Parts: sequence; structure tokens; C-alpha cells
Amino acid sequence: MLQQKARKATAATEEKPRKGIFGMTFYLKKDKCPPRDKTSSATSTSHKGKAALSVKEDSIHCTKRALTEVMKTSRPHQENYCKNKGKLTASVISSPMESSVDYEEDMYRDAEEIEREKVLLVCGTGSSDFPENKLSVEPEVDIMDYCQEEWRGNTSHAKHIRKGYEAVSRKFISIRRVRGDNYCAVRATLFQALSQATQLPDWLQREDMMLVPERLMVKYDWITQWQLRQKWTSKVENLMEEIKECLMLLKRKWKNMSEIKILSERQAACDELFKSEEDEYRLYEAVKFLMLNIAIKLYEDNEKEKEVPVFSWLLFARDTSRNPSQLMENHLNQLGHTGGLEQVEMFLLAYALQHTIQVYRLYKYSTDEFITLYPNDPEEAWPVVTLITEDDRHYNIPARMCEETSL
Repeated sequence: MLQQKARKATAATEEKPRKGIFGMTFYLKKDKCPPRDKTSSATSTSHKGKAALSVKEDSIHCTKRALTEVMKTSRPHQENYCKNKGKLTASVISSPMESSVDYEEDMYRDAEEIEREKVLLVCGTGSSDFPENKLSVEPEVDIMDYCQEEWRGNTSHAKHIRKGYEAVSRKFISIRRVRGDNYCAVRATLFQALSQATQLPDWLQREDMMLVPERLMVKYDWITQWQLRQKWTSKVENLMEEIKECLMLLKRKWKNMSEIKILSERQAACDELFKSEEDEYRLYEAVKFLMLNIAIKLYEDNEKEKEVPVFSWLLFARDTSRNPSQLMENHLNQLGHTGGLEQVEMFLLAYALQHTIQVYRLYKYSTDEFITLYPNDPEEAWPVVTLITEDDRHYNIPARMCEETSL
């Protein structure tokens, strides 16, 4: 009780969300995070020390400088940037080909689980044979207990992360760990959106929403290369129907959740949904296709010289996603398998679900980027979901606001 009161008392000093790196109406942020050393070799036994993430800091600084210059441009300069965006190099926008190694082995799973999953992929066996893997979102634990368990080291980075957790603990009591299988950003966002749903979103109520797969496939034959959970579908009609079924499932589940008015019951129903592996991954296919739909619209608008958010320029300035076809082939088809969401794709996810994604970025504690919004100037009507990350790579869910507990 004393701890809860203390948290409530300090909540007033909580850092307010910033409007992104540049504090402007354009929405961009740096890709990747600096190298981290979670624990000192002499003091920690945390399992997360079994994998390391190595990124060149000079590339990060180059990225921020390049994006800053983009933000400073006037409209004519922005148009000129669009025409010349193909000249951007990998030092400005990272490609999944360079980062796929980082994603292939998730630092949030131990070595035994990683090796076991490799065997499953080779043998073609589903993870349903291993019930312990089916827990996609773990139960709540005290956020500071989690922090002390995971960050025991005495390195400067470990101390920095602990301070970040302390700041978050002034707002949230608990944390829910999300399974790190490269779907974590989509999983954490969708889980939060469904668990706090009070009504079916307008964009899911539109009659033409279920016709999107057919409309796009008639117009773009390359969409037939869409992979459902890394599998090819031989017939276009079958692919179209499967994607449509995924969208219908998303609509049905969202509607069911919104009709549960008692928060605790809705949370329990959401927990059950994310234990059903078949439905869960079909929901991800729906979200991925919604992301593709938004990407196509942004690309076409830009080609017609309509005003588009700056993140969409960067989305299509990468060597691996010059157009929606490449975005699908090299990014969305790989999502959940050899890669997770890159930073610029977090904006695309927010637009697809029409939710503002608020992220506590712990390694950015004490900077303007500690709390980042995707997009940083969102629509007021968009609901807000909150995530927490230690490295811009894996995302967990903070839970139970301190004010709720104190009441």
C-alpha cells in the first residue's frame, strides 16, 4: 500500500510524451539502438545476456542527421526529396537484408528454445506440440521486480535501463512479457487494442473492407506472391479467400471484445484469444494485409503528388522497398519469420489499426525520445496503446496504471 501511494505521489512528475525526435508534425525516428551491454559478466545471471546486439553508432548518428535535414525542408524541398529519394544509401535507411541476422535469433528466448524452433522449422512441425510455447502474453508481474530480475548488472547501461523502469513504474504497476518471435510489435499492439476495445472501429465497419483483397489482387498481380505464414498458395482464388477470412476473423473478434463491458472479463477473453495459436496468427495475417493496403495508398498518393507523411517517403526510400511490391516481398512476407518491424514500419502499423502507439523507450531515458508516439501528431479520435521497449527491437506491455490501483 505504501508503495502504491508513493507511486501515485510521484506520478505527477512523470515525463510527458514528446512529439517525436524533431517536435514537428512530421513523424520520424531513428532506426536501431546503440549497442547495449545488459549485465556485467561478473555479477549477472540474467538469461538475456546470452545474446548481444551490435550496431554501429556512426550509422545511427548519420541517420539522425539525414532525417533532421528532411524535417527542415520546405514543401518544394520535400518534393525534390521525393524525386531523389532513390539516392538514399543504406547508411540512412537500414534494410532487412542487413538486419535480418539480428532478428533471426531472438535475444528474448534462451538458446534451447531457439534451437528447438529451428528443428521445428526444418521438420515442418507446428509449435502446438510444445504447449509451453503457446503463451503469447505472460501474466502480470510487478514491473520493478521484473526490472531487478532482468537487469542485475552494474554496467552504466544496466543502471540507465533501471532508471527507465523506475520512471515507468510511477505510471504503471505491472508488466506483461510478450513472446519474442518477431511478431512481438504486432502482437503487443493488437493485444492492447483488443483488450481495451469498447466499440468496433469505423474502418472495420465499412462494407468495402472485406472487398479489399479482391480489389487489390485484381489491380496488382504481384500480390499473388503473398505468403500466408511463410507458405505459398497456388491458386489466387484460395489466397483471396484466406485473406478475406483473416479480415473477417479480425472484425468478428474485435466486435466480440468490444461487447464485453467488464474490463476484467475482456482481459480474460483476450488472454484466451492469444492462446489460440491458429486464430492468433490469422489475426496477424489480417494486420499485415492492412499494412500493405495503407502502404499502397500512401505510395499512390505520393505518385499523384498528394501530401503524405514523411515516414512514407522513408518507407519507400529503402533499397528493399522501393515500391509496395518490394515492401511485401522483403518485409511483410518476412514479418514474424526472419524479421520483425523496423522503426519506420511502426508508423505503418499505427496507420493500419488507426491507433496511436505510445512507446516507453527505456534506453532513451532522460532524453526527449524516452516517450515516443507513432505517429507523433496523431488524430485525436485514435485510441492509444502503450508499449515498453528496452532496445527498439522487442516490445512488452505495461499494465495497471497506478491511479487505478490507488482507487
